[in-house]
Amino acid sequence: MDNKNYFAVLMAGGVGSRFWPVSKKSYPKQFHDMLGTGETLIQKTFSRLEKLIPAENIYILTNELYDDLVREQLPKVQDHQIVLEPSMNNTAPCILLSSLKVQKENPDAVMIVAPSDHWIEDEDAFIENVQTTFDACQRDQSLLMTLGIQPTFPHTGYGYIQYQEQEATPIKKVTNFTEKPDYATAKSFLQQGNYVWNAGIFIWSVKAITAAFQNCLPDMYSLFAEGIKDYNTATEKQFIEENYSKSENISIDYGIMEKSEHVSVLPAKFDWNDLGSWGSLYDKLEKDEAKNVVVNAQSYIENSTGNIIRTTKGKTVVLKDLNDYIVVENEEVLLICPKKDEQEIKVLRNSVKEKFGDELI
Repeated sequence: MDNKNYFAVLMAGGVGSRFWPVSKKSYPKQFHDMLGTGETLIQKTFSRLEKLIPAENIYILTNELYDDLVREQLPKVQDHQIVLEPSMNNTAPCILLSSLKVQKENPDAVMIVAPSDHWIEDEDAFIENVQTTFDACQRDQSLLMTLGIQPTFPHTGYGYIQYQEQEATPIKKVTNFTEKPDYATAKSFLQQGNYVWNAGIFIWSVKAITAAFQNCLPDMYSLFAEGIKDYNTATEKQFIEENYSKSENISIDYGIMEKSEHVSVLPAKFDWNDLGSWGSLYDKLEKDEAKNVVVNAQSYIENSTGNIIRTTKGKTVVLKDLNDYIVVENEEVLLICPKKDEQEIKVLRNSVKEKFGDELI
């Protein structure tokens, strides 16, 4: 298989604040072995994509803070494959920057843009779906594609994609995007049957995505197009540092996907979890007879059910009469919180910052 035109961009700049205290600004979740598999999330994502895409064609989008972590955990990656954001301006600017870098290297490239911290169990099905979308984007140089996840329940924490039911092919024309609906709306989406979860995984040719930026976000395109002569050279870093913060703070969803008339979706064949919270991690990990999940720790558990425990390696945890709790710690912080209140962890994190300072968050 000739895949020299296949490229990937891993988005690895997030802080993962809902996984605090394990995920900290200085060491976020994508660089942790959250599942206890022996690989960090970014390592797992890289190796999954490497089944289809040459390692030298996989770019990493991340914040300047994480340059050393990327190099340490992904030793195959060369300097030009690491794209450092000097400021957090959402996903549209960093995707445009990486797309222009790829286009300069290979104008015939097709590329996948994917988060670095998602859980996908059936990697063969994932690769099969990506191949299908790559083939479609090579045939149609205007196509912008996304992978949609078949919803299993009316989740209110995910965005939804509606597609045209009459399409006879596996690839469906997108008619609408909906951000995080309420429960009744999400339930109606499942009943209608032509909605999928938005996983934030995008596929397109570099010709298609750069043209979409020219049409939908022309000012941003003009700003970054000025640096084409610098990309993949020694002057790239200076150009980015001088210009990146001038870009609009906008997501690829709002800036491009919801505006373009060329968007299609492939309903995916693989199971997926965005690993966005301790509860989502609990759902995916193996449980003992009392439905407790234990990562890294050795434990003695008595009359306790439904808990998730994650500690530094070698820690001994003793639980008695505790049900449905999150018990997690790193070297400085121990968090004990009911699972039902996991969405409050962001608030707790901010309160700790106000009282003790930035070093704990």
